[in-house]
Amino acid sequence: MSSDRSDRQRQFDEANELGFPLLSDPDRKVAARFGVKRFGPLPSKRATFVIDQDRTVLAVIASETNMTTHADKALKALKARRGR
Repeated sequence: MSSDRSDRQRQFDEANELGFPLLSDPDRKVAARFGVKRFGPLPSKRATFVIDQDRTVLAVIASETNMTTHADKALKALKARRGR
């Protein structure tokens, strides 16, 4: 989810052929509910939430500098979930 408007999200999706929906939170209400909203014009804190189908939060990954840790730890959480 990004604070970018949906038209910008659509352009990003088309340019990168992601193949999955991108969520837009331009007023940053969702970011505030998840505790990642910054004050002022800065974007939200960089965080990844792994959420199960039953809405259980399986993992929260937060790193402002190491982007690969988000994917690595999210995949680890999903694999652990599959192993249950």
